[in-house]
Amino acid sequence: MAKKKDQSENIVVARPVPRLLRKYRAEIAPAMREKFGYDNVMQIPRLRKIVLNMGVGEASRDIKELDAAERELTIIAGQKPRGTRAKVSVAQFKIRQGMPVGCFVTLRGARMYEFLDRLVNVAIPRIRDFRGLPGNSFDGRGNYSMGIREHNIFVELDYSQISKNRGMNITMVTDAKNDEEARELLRLFGMPFRN
Repeated sequence: MAKKKDQSENIVVARPVPRLLRKYRAEIAPAMREKFGYDNVMQIPRLRKIVLNMGVGEASRDIKELDAAERELTIIAGQKPRGTRAKVSVAQFKIRQGMPVGCFVTLRGARMYEFLDRLVNVAIPRIRDFRGLPGNSFDGRGNYSMGIREHNIFVELDYSQISKNRGMNITMVTDAKNDEEARELLRLFGMPFRN
């Protein structure tokens, strides 16, 4: 008599809860509720997504530069980026409409918290002559954007594989109603703002 195959092979293993998400639930959310006096726990601001954007202007002349940027952004984010194309032609930069000009990736959920943890505790302290992040880079709706001149501050990258240093924009989208709430939320996550 033939035995039936056990269905236990199809078990999905759950990922562990990221450290910063545990910190948010245990420390940050109660501190925000106490400071701003929210009546409901759903009013407490949360981090919604982090968008990493890398512009590669040389991609219009050499597509290998874009491939290298996508490969490096994949290593940094842990997720495959999406390419961006020029919306309009710009004669000064020798760019025509539809040419590839960069790549971006949007992080949500566990990957977002893991990236923020690495950014705050490993990458930002490796920035040369670092004196704190500017506190005026909020957009008025609770979102914060910062620029990085050299993407090699991330330890995941192998220096021998990097063809050249590239800049990167990092945007943190929160559901805070104003910049003050968003600044406090990111400060509690560990973002080192200038005083």
